[in-house]
Amino acid sequence: MGDHILLLQKIHSPDDLKKIPQKQLPVLANEIRSEIIDVVGKNGGHLASNLGVVELSIILHRVFDSPSDAIVWDVSHQSYPHKLLTGRYDSFPTLRTNGGISGFTRKNESPHDYFDAGHASSSISSALGLLVAWKMSGRNDKVVAIIGDGALTGGMAFEALSHAGNLAKNLIVIVNDNQMSISRNTGALSRYLSKLTMSSGYQRLRYKIDRAVDNIPYFNRKLGYFIYRFKRGLKGLLLTNNLFVDLGFEYVGPLNGHNMQQLEETLKRVKKIPRPVVVHVVTKKGKGYSPAEDDPSAFHGVGPFNTSDGYVEKYDTLGFTEVFSRRMLEIGEKNPKVVAITAAMSKGTGLDSFSRHYSERFFDVGIAEEHAVTFAGGLAAGGLVPVVAIYSTFIQRSVDQVIEDIALQNRHVVMALDRAGAVPSDGETHQGIFDIALFRSIPGMTMMTACAASDLRLCLDWAIEKCDGPVCIRWPKLSCPSEIPSFSNPVEPGKGLFIRCTEFAPAMSIGLEENQSGGFGGLESGKVLFVLTGGLYGEALTAARSLMINGIVVDMYVLRFIKPLDEEHFVSIAKNYSLVMFMEDGVKSGGVGEYLELVLKKSLGISPVSEVLGFPDRFVANGTRAQILESVGLAPEQIADSVTQILSDGTSNRQH
Repeated sequence: MGDHILLLQKIHSPDDLKKIPQKQLPVLANEIRSEIIDVVGKNGGHLASNLGVVELSIILHRVFDSPSDAIVWDVSHQSYPHKLLTGRYDSFPTLRTNGGISGFTRKNESPHDYFDAGHASSSISSALGLLVAWKMSGRNDKVVAIIGDGALTGGMAFEALSHAGNLAKNLIVIVNDNQMSISRNTGALSRYLSKLTMSSGYQRLRYKIDRAVDNIPYFNRKLGYFIYRFKRGLKGLLLTNNLFVDLGFEYVGPLNGHNMQQLEETLKRVKKIPRPVVVHVVTKKGKGYSPAEDDPSAFHGVGPFNTSDGYVEKYDTLGFTEVFSRRMLEIGEKNPKVVAITAAMSKGTGLDSFSRHYSERFFDVGIAEEHAVTFAGGLAAGGLVPVVAIYSTFIQRSVDQVIEDIALQNRHVVMALDRAGAVPSDGETHQGIFDIALFRSIPGMTMMTACAASDLRLCLDWAIEKCDGPVCIRWPKLSCPSEIPSFSNPVEPGKGLFIRCTEFAPAMSIGLEENQSGGFGGLESGKVLFVLTGGLYGEALTAARSLMINGIVVDMYVLRFIKPLDEEHFVSIAKNYSLVMFMEDGVKSGGVGEYLELVLKKSLGISPVSEVLGFPDRFVANGTRAQILESVGLAPEQIADSVTQILSDGTSNRQH
């Protein structure tokens, strides 16, 4: 922010925007871009997609009367200009921070945000439902859904288009065609939109006809009918087989999404059309910031960066995604039956390297997670070994397909769930905390959780080479921890990694004598076993070391398998401890911790004391990983405090 923001700081609502002369709009667009670049440079966020819709956002709020008219952003990661134009300029520096405004639309943040969004392809369905409700109550305002060409590959978008064409006369669907979603678009739809883009001659001619007709005095209905029939015939000549027209929409476009005069004049006309309309707008992702224009994929979702040159600081630490990426290359070289699938996230999931080396065995299906899973089932039926790499939050979209098309038929499909557990900055819609509860109950499903680089490699090898049914492996958005020998233990179905304190905290364990039960004696307060999913290893390690400093012995049992579980093996270990602390980076209700606690109590009765830590029954807002975990009681100091409290009281701090 600063003196260069002169027009933007005066805009407190779209009404203020409407007062700005059109000739000053390019200045405003530059100010919006400058503000977005500055804030995203500090906080991280979605850059390229927002820079591409600045002009479109300005014109939408000049032509339509938000919030009386509803503007619905698909995914909504491109809603930063919308936020700046609807009274959130002063709070914009808090974007994506704990307690700050969201990087997506949120209905409790502004009356201009009708829906909480975060996943793709839902805007047309939401907009249609809102519009029908308004119609039934006698309201006649417009609803505008803005959907990208990437999100348009999702089947839900076509279901909504099919339903809406003959139902919603006040529905306007704007297709933001930037020819890139997160990964570069592939497939027939992308080629189709490109074909429509080539038909701009029709729109130029149509525009000239409309202007000429407007200038004819005493314009009458017969002339209007003649002009309408002429334009329909012209469209039939120049735009054959228009999908949107066939679905019952009027089609307008393609328009230059950065030509504000053309956009404003055209959308004012569109607003008057008494039928559902698709407006095809062509924009450039990253517009106005050369690093993002040159590499829009890298600047789709980006961490803090140097705004002067776009440099994003790289760290030498090895992340789980990079481990997966490298191992897939090695597996691909050895096993020609292994194929890889992603849903428009080749870079984010680490499959971009595989795609370059084994292009004939790589499939980017677009933003279509349901299709990705069922397609993988078909590949498996044909004798291949598909690895489907999808973020935990997005695999939620294909639960039915996982059950019906994979598990029910016992297909050997490996699902690689990146970003499981706490996900920083993106808020409620992107937390990977539901996969355990969703998939653990599916018959025949194998579910694994990795805690380190060597562990992930071993789990992936086992899933591909040894497992003969459906298997998913989950890991967090984190750097891998330092290696210890136990991480390289061979995979044994159902068994986790039992790690003694002498391995992860050897200096603190000096002088302890191992007793006959397998634990350690010599410390006053007792013995504790941490039972955890791999994504919480770092927090558990910090908590364990803190407790050992204060005289409490802690060992760990890392759940390499969430399902199946070797219950007898687990109980044989857990029975030697005075307290068993379960913790998982997923929802507590329906999770593995509560299940194992029940197993333990059924096997051993009231001893040992136990406690389960996990995500509570609520959605989790913006924040860093540390802030998110603290908000749900999973920060290292909170784990240690819970142990100290329970050992002090001699019982769990909750009723069982």
